[in-house]
Amino acid sequence: MLRSSAVGCWWRPFTEVAEAAVFVIDLAPDAAHEAQALEWLSAEERARSRRYVGAGPRRRFTLCRAALRAVLCDRLGCDSQQLTFGTSSHGKPFAQIDAKPEPISFNVSHGRSHGLIAVAARGRLGVDIEERRARDDLEDLTDAVLGPNEKREFALLRGNARTHFFFRMWTLKEALLKALGLGFSQDPAEFEVPPAVRQGARTSTFSFPSRPRPLWGVYDLGTDEFAAALALETIAHPRLSSDG
Repeated sequence: MLRSSAVGCWWRPFTEVAEAAVFVIDLAPDAAHEAQALEWLSAEERARSRRYVGAGPRRRFTLCRAALRAVLCDRLGCDSQQLTFGTSSHGKPFAQIDAKPEPISFNVSHGRSHGLIAVAARGRLGVDIEERRARDDLEDLTDAVLGPNEKREFALLRGNARTHFFFRMWTLKEALLKALGLGFSQDPAEFEVPPAVRQGARTSTFSFPSRPRPLWGVYDLGTDEFAAALALETIAHPRLSSDG
């Protein structure tokens, strides 16, 4: 029976945000970690892992899925064999113990080198992480991602500041859309990140223009290594504490 304490940590606690705990995953190539992670996966998940053509995507899926299982088993007090996943009508997974759905909320995101897991006892949440990198299509992407005010602010920036602003907005919007859990029914260019966050604040509250309730807490979790964000349902007093 596999418990989280039995696994060498390629993940670790990253930050606590209101009621959510966030973990960062190291996705660097490591044969020992990958072999250990495979032991955590179900037969279906191992088959899914083998279907990835490239070594990178296969490694990222395996390490993220195993870390998620370990985190959830630790929170739910179960063994990995007891834990399965169901899927909502919009494709969002939920946890089950012995085929019984559990109320715990979780979300996973990964870039090339790092992943994030966010977990909370209640309330919808979403997390997103992106490796910042220069892109030739950045101007084109702004039309698909940014709203009018965000585009004007982006146009005033130069050099690395443009890249940082774009990926910051992207991760914040992706986290909100993942928390909402309605798939691609909401266009990210049709809503804007709160002005305070666009101007540098790390936390704020948000509501979708077409859905004034519930209220969401939005959190910029970015570091020097990556852009990242968390959205959490109905947070009255946003607060952020990090291990650095």
